[in-house]
Amino acid sequence: MLEKINLVVGFDQREAIAYHVFCQSVIDHSTLPVQIMPLSLNMIRNYSELHKDGSNTFIYSRFLTPYLMDFKGWAIFADGDMVCREDLAKLWALRDPQKAVQVIKHDYKTKKTTKYLGNKNENYPRKNWSSLILWNCEHPKHKDLTPHFIQNQTGAFLHRFSWLNDDEIGEINPEWNWLAIEYEDNPAAKLIHYTLGTPCFSEYQSSSMSSEWYKTLQSVNQGMDD
Repeated sequence: MLEKINLVVGFDQREAIAYHVFCQSVIDHSTLPVQIMPLSLNMIRNYSELHKDGSNTFIYSRFLTPYLMDFKGWAIFADGDMVCREDLAKLWALRDPQKAVQVIKHDYKTKKTTKYLGNKNENYPRKNWSSLILWNCEHPKHKDLTPHFIQNQTGAFLHRFSWLNDDEIGEINPEWNWLAIEYEDNPAAKLIHYTLGTPCFSEYQSSSMSSEWYKTLQSVNQGMDD
């Protein structure tokens, strides 16, 4: 059977270009076929977003990734406001069947109290752990992650992976989810996360590591110009 990467990417119409730039960056670098699924609410049957908080439309639906994969195999979830600078097959190769999920275990305090579109940017435990998740979709603990269950859970419960034991949460090198602006510029970053705002927003056009985003945007536009 041909090996392929299952990639679920958060999609919010307000920053649609960010989604396309991220997907382009994955395509540009991957040495394995990538099956990309946009996580858009209109595509998810049996799920209605009942939560009233959150800075994007996929802040809770990301936890439906195992459900969308029919609780089989593996998948990567990634926020759409990222740029991949490395072969995603190298992240895929880190899958550990002993873990339910694998994440970058950020431990930081934000430099900004607001982010894109004026959204609040508060500190909380395990902040940004859920922005890049390597999911072991068939892990038995994930069977509870159904649309009904997700709709009725708090953000604190979900984003802290409270349905899992701590030893079931594996750790990935921070270079796979490097937080632009929040962290110092890092030429070795494998995946840059524009968590405060992608350069598609005017106030972040010249922000930290934005040149990498524009480089991929040029790749997106190249086909239109040819």
